[in-house]
Amino acid sequence: MNRIILTLIVIFISIQITAQDVEMKKLQTIIDEIKSEYIPDKRVALFDVSIKKSESALKLVGLTTEPYIKMELIKRIESAKIDIQDSIVTLPSEKRKGKVFGIINNSVANLRGNPRHSAELVTQAILGTPVKVFKKKDGFYLIQTPDKYISWVDSDGIKTIEKEQYRAWYNSDKIIYTNEYGFSYSETNENSERISDLVIGNILEKLSEEGEFAKVKYPDGREAFVLKSESQNYNEWLKNALPTKENIIETAKIFMGNPYLWGGTSAKGMDCSGFTKTVFFLNGVMLDRDASQQVKDGILVDTENGFENLEKGDLLFFGKKVKDGKRERITHVGIYIDNLEFIHEAGRVRYNSFDKNADNFSKSRLKGFIRAKRIITSIGENGIELIENNEFYNGELK
Repeated sequence: MNRIILTLIVIFISIQITAQDVEMKKLQTIIDEIKSEYIPDKRVALFDVSIKKSESALKLVGLTTEPYIKMELIKRIESAKIDIQDSIVTLPSEKRKGKVFGIINNSVANLRGNPRHSAELVTQAILGTPVKVFKKKDGFYLIQTPDKYISWVDSDGIKTIEKEQYRAWYNSDKIIYTNEYGFSYSETNENSERISDLVIGNILEKLSEEGEFAKVKYPDGREAFVLKSESQNYNEWLKNALPTKENIIETAKIFMGNPYLWGGTSAKGMDCSGFTKTVFFLNGVMLDRDASQQVKDGILVDTENGFENLEKGDLLFFGKKVKDGKRERITHVGIYIDNLEFIHEAGRVRYNSFDKNADNFSKSRLKGFIRAKRIITSIGENGIELIENNEFYNGELK
């Protein structure tokens, strides 16, 4: 009799395990579908969700920065009549206690793929950049920058703030630094002690004017003086930052000879897409971070039979074409100048040409050219946004 009971228990448990395994497979399919539909790019949205078994039901665990996607996931699971326990944490973490915003506090902050200084440099953010703050770990903050990139910054590179402080920063009088490189000072004297270095594009709160200097305040409260000749009123600059063909090329040439830096997006060093992103930013346009993202925006230029349709300021994309069942890979981007010549960050910012008779002809770039996209005529559409309309910069960050 005991053997029969034991056998029945084993059978019952086996059935329960089998049923749970079937539900796990269905659940994993739903999770994969959600990721495919809503998270095609992990660089700009976090949805790290997995399944754990528990005694009473299957449990969903993990993190996401996208609450609406979590809601869609739960909705589909309920439609499939799968019993689950929802333990997914939606960021920003409640531990942030309202400090879910931040302003970059250094001239250039290095942003990394993981919360440690030895982790890969994936991008940068410059002084005065407003960001979202999701959580803190090991002295680093997980943040999202205005181009939606998600990465980690060390605590010295950011000042975390609450919504009211973010709004106060937005409404404050500000300057933007317009020299390629320079300094802020402790007094109205270039020989006084330096407060910090500055790079083009840095934004600081303006307190007053004293002679040839503007008195400014850093996000962490430090006060300093910046030469007025090396800066502009931020709102005036924003109003006049026009992405014309001529302005794009003129700005690009500022960085001639600047060294290549993987993950760099500042005058201290750039990678290829960091270069194009910075050039367009300085002309009032917010580009996506990476070349493989930038290629999806703007208007396609017809280069099927040559380069005669290219115009100044067009973005040129390079990489590996579809071949032998392998998908296309965009690995490089530059800016078209004119007469088959372009400027790009490749070892250093330099000129190269598609003209086989030119001294700076690049055989590898001609071979690797894939397509061109026009940005200037896409403002407000085709994925191209002005800085003044970006939610991080226009005071509408939530």
